[in-house]
Amino acid sequence: MNHQTIDNPAAHLSPEDLAALRENLHEQRLFRQEQLRQIAAAPRAEDLLRRRSAAQAEVHVKVAASARMVLADVEAALRRIAEGRYGSCHLCRRPVERERLMIVPQARYCARCQQVREAGR
Repeated sequence: MNHQTIDNPAAHLSPEDLAALRENLHEQRLFRQEQLRQIAAAPRAEDLLRRRSAAQAEVHVKVAASARMVLADVEAALRRIAEGRYGSCHLCRRPVERERLMIVPQARYCARCQQVREAGR
């Protein structure tokens, strides 16, 4: 790892990469915000229980929780871009692989650290 990568975690990403990732994150944020608006506009969980099965109501609640988690991850990634900290693994501080960021732009961990975290669950 060169000195430039330590000072600027996103140094392994081209300006075009960063612009594309930022745009992707903005689109994801809009999608999740709209998803949460639609969920909030839907009948409340108690009303759903009366009209639907408990399992369907539980799915509704879990989708909303998942959307909120993804939205928080997306907003955190956008903050990291704005602060110049984007693209650095939160555990080992090495650059997160470009290919990984292109697939999961809100990734906080490199592939190796992500595997270690998942194995520990």
